[in-house]
Amino acid sequence: MTIRTTARKTALGVIAGAVGLVSLNSTGVAEEVTLKAISAFANGTTFTKNFERYVEKVNELGKGTIKINYLGGGGSVISPFELGNAVKTGVVDIGNLPGAFYTNIVPEADAIKLTQFTITEERKNGAWAFMNDLHVKKMNAYHLARQKDCVPFHLYLNKKIDKPVLNGMNIRTTPIYSAFFTSLGGSMIRTAPGDVYTALERGAVDGYGWPTQGVLDLGWHEVTKYRVDPGFYRASVEVLINNDKWESLGTAQKAVLNKASQWMESLCAEDEKINASEIVRQTAAGIQQIKFDASYQKQAYDSGWAAFLKSNPENGPKLRKLLTK
Repeated sequence: MTIRTTARKTALGVIAGAVGLVSLNSTGVAEEVTLKAISAFANGTTFTKNFERYVEKVNELGKGTIKINYLGGGGSVISPFELGNAVKTGVVDIGNLPGAFYTNIVPEADAIKLTQFTITEERKNGAWAFMNDLHVKKMNAYHLARQKDCVPFHLYLNKKIDKPVLNGMNIRTTPIYSAFFTSLGGSMIRTAPGDVYTALERGAVDGYGWPTQGVLDLGWHEVTKYRVDPGFYRASVEVLINNDKWESLGTAQKAVLNKASQWMESLCAEDEKINASEIVRQTAAGIQQIKFDASYQKQAYDSGWAAFLKSNPENGPKLRKLLTK
């Protein structure tokens, strides 16, 4: 009797479990998850274009499973410098923004610009895993993807210089290049990207740091006279998702996001071609080249690492090891 009862209970348990699984799977397929996303940069400009393509890729791959509702960028919805906190608290599910915009939350994100590896290489050498763990612990954010890490930064000026010295000049900056431009003697002024044109036009700043790409998109070529070469650092823009939201997703939904991320991170060759074409376009627009030797670029990295290690004594040495060839 006991054996028969036990067998019956076991059979009922198996059936109930199977029904539960079917019900769970059916619900998973039927219920499409929608994620809210914002970019730190204006719609249609260089550092939002690929993110918009990323959104399209996710929505194409994830039909019926997951989709992204892109709410806008460039401060139209939320300040670019508040976007990191919005991702942390879950006000926004996904943010497209550079590490420099949320160093108040994850100070170590400032090292991303100094890496000598592409994001694809970082995923293999342990650098991505270490940095992602810092994002999860400090920002409640999971690092989905990185774009534009094959695009360097440059110094753009309205005054010609014959040597790498910025004494007496006001330079629009972010934490990305503050240490470097300060080491050249410049005075730093921080503004949102949307205010740069007016600051240049009115003479409030004499120059700014920006990547190879995007100057013409923003119209800044109209108020810019010189580009200083060689370029330095990596113009990396991170795609982050609130970690609580990430953990709530199913395997299939995460797979869609990861596949789209792999696609985005495969665009290095495309960006290198765009870099070359942007230089041609800048020249045609009247932006002249000022070129210095390799010591200028070396100073960028030496000053960048010195400032980073001073501010991040705990994790700085390990990150330098992980990010340097």
